[in-house]
Amino acid sequence: MQAAVNLWPLIGVAVIIVGFVLRAHPVLVVVAACAATGLAAAMPVETILATLGAAFIKTRNLPMILLLPLAAIGLLERFGLREHAQNTIAGIKAATTGRLLIVYLFVRELSAAFGLTSLGGHPNMVRPLVAPMAEGAALARYGAISDKLRYRILAMAAATDNVGLFFGEDVFVAFGAIVLMQTILVAEGIAVNPLEIAMWGLPTAITAFFIHAWNLVRLDAEIRREGEAP
Repeated sequence: MQAAVNLWPLIGVAVIIVGFVLRAHPVLVVVAACAATGLAAAMPVETILATLGAAFIKTRNLPMILLLPLAAIGLLERFGLREHAQNTIAGIKAATTGRLLIVYLFVRELSAAFGLTSLGGHPNMVRPLVAPMAEGAALARYGAISDKLRYRILAMAAATDNVGLFFGEDVFVAFGAIVLMQTILVAEGIAVNPLEIAMWGLPTAITAFFIHAWNLVRLDAEIRREGEAP
């Protein structure tokens, strides 16, 4: 006869859900969830505190890794990074919003395919550089754009990064999903090479590039219609 499984430690998941729904401080929510899980698992209070302390010691450098780049980007923006990006793109006469984002899409997808996923991203590339340059390309041609179109340009800049990363990393042979699929198939007795799985992602990546590039061409047309409207 199998022993009954204690499901009460899963109460920590409920604590996290309720805490985030109430928009409580994330650190307090996580600590409360850990405490609830530990108490539900009948762990002594000393053990719970020791576990939390050990986890903090192991990850205490993580906030520095996350905060230092954000601080550097914040300082660059404080001293005019966005304005310089807009002025730079305004000096390139052939540049349009769509063409600029197509180039970024190509670079982002290609670099992700080689595992260089950290070369782009919303906080360190899209917000300080790509989005201002895309907006600046439209302003340089037509002088002014509506707020609706401006927000659409910013959204497309963020979407371009998402599409490039999502479909580009599927071609990278050491991507976690590819390794997981290869492990499952081998466990089922199906011998498969991870490189073969990665190559099957190539047609999808190419198709995604052309579909999103076409959307960016349509964005250029939308900007042109508004800019040339009387």
